[in-house]
Amino acid sequence: MASSSSPSNDDFSVLVLASDLGIDARPFLTTHEREREEQETEEENWHDCSQYLVPDEDFSDLERLQFFRIQGYDKSSNRIVRVVGKYFPAQVISGERLKKYIFYKIFSELPEGPFCIVYIHSTVQKEENSPGMTILRWIYEELPTEGKERLQVVYFIHPGLRSRLVFATLGRFFLSGGLYWKIKYVSRLQYLWEDIKKGEIEIPEFVKSHDDVLEHRPLTDYGIEPDPFHLNELPSMSYSFGSYQERWESREFVS
Repeated sequence: MASSSSPSNDDFSVLVLASDLGIDARPFLTTHEREREEQETEEENWHDCSQYLVPDEDFSDLERLQFFRIQGYDKSSNRIVRVVGKYFPAQVISGERLKKYIFYKIFSELPEGPFCIVYIHSTVQKEENSPGMTILRWIYEELPTEGKERLQVVYFIHPGLRSRLVFATLGRFFLSGGLYWKIKYVSRLQYLWEDIKKGEIEIPEFVKSHDDVLEHRPLTDYGIEPDPFHLNELPSMSYSFGSYQERWESREFVS
């Protein structure tokens, strides 16, 4: 008969790892293991940005479009990156080439210091001018951590109803938290001047015209065109009708 103190065939042991308890396991690592983990972390966080300073392709065609330009400063001393959505030909430029071009512009013309983005959404057509939220998120996530931290705010000029709904419902899922909370909607140019002095950024004429339309027909902000045939701009017919009626009555009196 086996002793009660002797182990049986059903006995087993349990090894509890520090990670299972939500405890930082690094103090339990050897010096060599800690050094190796720190080295791997540094390699993951380090990005060689020099590869974007000398691009492997010609971007002269994109430069001529002027949809992505570095200009003045906002009132918080952030350098301005002006992006005009209407100028971007989404149908002929791949996401990979767009990323290379944006990184080239940022790392060659904005090597250091905080910056902001002024994105002009006026009269943008989704099929022709929008690269898609997935590509924009991918480009942002590819930025080094240092680049993301330098981006202070994104001024979203003339957001339409569709853009507001997309960002309100899907923005938190498709955009990282850091970028989502940096977006500031600007419905009129007059509100932009609260953060940026006039003359610090060039505003295309079509953007100013669109701003005037929104000012006189504010429902257009919400996708509603109150006067699609511009009937309000036609001359009134009441005076002509009144004059005709007066002439007719005078004729009856004479006869």
